Amino acid sequence: MKLTSTLLPLMGALTLAFAGQAYGQEQKVVIGMTGPLSGSNAFAGKDNENGVRLAIEDLNSKKITVGGKTLKFELQSEDDQCDPRAGVMVAQKLVDSNVKFVMGPYCSGVAVPASRLYDQGGAMMSTVGTNPKVTQGGFKNLFRIIASDNQIGASMAAYASNVLKLKTVAVIDDRTAFGQGVAEEFTKEATKLGLTVLAKEFTTDKATDFTAILTSLKAKKPDVIFFGGMDAVAGPMMRQMKQLGIEAKFMGGDGICTGELPKLAAGTMADGQVVCAEAGGVEGTAKKSMEDFYAAYKKKYNMDVQVYAPYVYDAVNVMVAAMVKAGSAEPAKYLPVLAKIEHKGVTGNIAFDAKGDIRNGALTLYTYKGGKREQIAVVR
Repeated sequence: MKLTSTLLPLMGALTLAFAGQAYGQEQKVVIGMTGPLSGSNAFAGKDNENGVRLAIEDLNSKKITVGGKTLKFELQSEDDQCDPRAGVMVAQKLVDSNVKFVMGPYCSGVAVPASRLYDQGGAMMSTVGTNPKVTQGGFKNLFRIIASDNQIGASMAAYASNVLKLKTVAVIDDRTAFGQGVAEEFTKEATKLGLTVLAKEFTTDKATDFTAILTSLKAKKPDVIFFGGMDAVAGPMMRQMKQLGIEAKFMGGDGICTGELPKLAAGTMADGQVVCAEAGGVEGTAKKSMEDFYAAYKKKYNMDVQVYAPYVYDAVNVMVAAMVKAGSAEPAKYLPVLAKIEHKGVTGNIAFDAKGDIRNGALTLYTYKGGKREQIAVVR
């Protein structure tokens, strides 16, 4: 049938009407991501960002429907530089942009001051910041997807005492919220277990020269040096330990437990010298889903998972599961559901306690051999 000049305008109007109706049935949901995308911790921030991107890609392919509308997820990623001042500015920017879900910050020192702004702005916040203070503000919009420094520091001390049978320790922290937090928890548990704490020293997260501190510690002959801080500082510290002939074990939390540490230590790490703990870990049947995630990540980005990409992937997915269950993409509606949710993710079963902390959080202990990270055990 030939379309007449009378029918053509009508068909055009119908096309526009249907297009407008389809557009009206789609709801955009912006997911904010805040982490260090520049500086020495950029590898971790980019890893988190990649995890969020993978989650968004998978969710959009599933055409999730909530309240009769198909949710279209988009990412707004911001560089908080792992700096409290920059992190607060980023938080204000995301709140002003009406972003209602924020994945991050990565660093505890940013997460603590930023959490108040996100609460005031009505945004949900899911973080991997491990300092205990992160979830002690009483905010009902805040959830932590991994174990806290309480568990990391205590587990490291228990391993030093019960497995390695070490007797004396020296502790150094970088004065950041993360570094101080994990060092304090290690010291507390070490003392409780009967280890002798020979010294407590501190540096900064920008320092490169540790000669004075290490020379002082060398004279005390500790069995282990525990460092609360990041790999960018730990690497040079290990090089200087080698130069001074210090052969003590070197322990730390997830900040040093990275694939970058051997490069930063420039070949000065002895096999088994370093023992570190990373929040998270899977066992048994859960290993398959984690392995599948690692393979998908490698295929997508042509690089290995660095730290917490699977956990932020799960954080985004559990938030959307709560939206679906609540029938709303508004935090006020889905936050009460999220607080009580039980969700099976790639990292295992996810549920939160009254403070927003992950329940029964796992930790993975690692060492390094031949410059490669090697798993020791998963503990809870």
